[in-house]
Amino acid sequence: MSVPRPRPPRLIRPVREQATVPPPLSGRWAATDRRLDSVELLPLPDGAAGPEDVVVDLDGRVVSGDEDGRLWWWPADAAPGTAPRLLAETGGRPLGIELDPTGGGLVVCDAYRGLLRVTPDGSVHELTGTAPPVHLANNAAVARDGTIYFTDSSDRFPVSHWKRDLLEHRPNGRVLAYRPGVHRAEVVTEGLYFPNGVALTPDESALMLVETTTHRLLRVDLPGGAVRVLADLPAYPDNLSAVGDGTYWIALPSPRVAVAERLLPHPRLRQLAALLPDVMQPQPRRYGLVALVDGEGAVLRTLHGPRGDYWMITGVRQQGDVLWLGSLIGPGVARVRLT
Repeated sequence: MSVPRPRPPRLIRPVREQATVPPPLSGRWAATDRRLDSVELLPLPDGAAGPEDVVVDLDGRVVSGDEDGRLWWWPADAAPGTAPRLLAETGGRPLGIELDPTGGGLVVCDAYRGLLRVTPDGSVHELTGTAPPVHLANNAAVARDGTIYFTDSSDRFPVSHWKRDLLEHRPNGRVLAYRPGVHRAEVVTEGLYFPNGVALTPDESALMLVETTTHRLLRVDLPGGAVRVLADLPAYPDNLSAVGDGTYWIALPSPRVAVAERLLPHPRLRQLAALLPDVMQPQPRRYGLVALVDGEGAVLRTLHGPRGDYWMITGVRQQGDVLWLGSLIGPGVARVRLT
């Protein structure tokens, strides 16, 4: 059974910001590697969509969710077109999915239920619930001691109205920590602009973090929560995952949209835009893009899909020579070889 969906505020509260000009996809960001136009698709069942994140569990199963609150899995070596099997139903909207080192299951950020633990047999256990301070659990990173660091992207808007938060362009988000035995979430740092993907550094002294609204890559020191800006990205970032060697993949659902950034100095126009039907609001570009960065934010590699055959890429995960991709709106997870 689905949990109740919160109603968003009707009006956004935008403030005047300086307009920005989206940088071109050139240099390290040039579309020289276009392998995302040739991915292998593992589809969700008919009528299902939105595998926002993807992970490979300890049993070698590729796991992703859908917009109707279900978690599905495929064998990692499944042929393209293979149908998945049902793992669990959360009743909410699964977003970020991570391995749970304490029990061999999964940690799931559910946009409507908060932080969840899913056991290998599919049992779902609520860790935080949706009571304050958790509003929009989005992406997580799990430390070796079991501490779960996760983003609470907006205290104003549910995931169904994420565009309103971007148009409002206020620091409505934060990073929280759920520690074993505490049974509540603690604030690590706040005042963030739709914080989204998060990953731990190899020594667990810091978090790598992206803000979707401001298209920034940040480093958050632990335990103090001091924030340092590492890079301004030419695209809007979503989930982020650690490779394990001090590098990180970033999923980028869309290159930056010029009309949205030209609206920043005009709060009244942004308020009106938020009231328009979704199809009349600024739209993401149909373009596939992921990037590999190091711990200082330097870009090491970018993969492109200019045709947009698989786009709105919100999840990315490396398993050996394979890159797994998820999409906020896509019909299934995608697989592509790195060599």
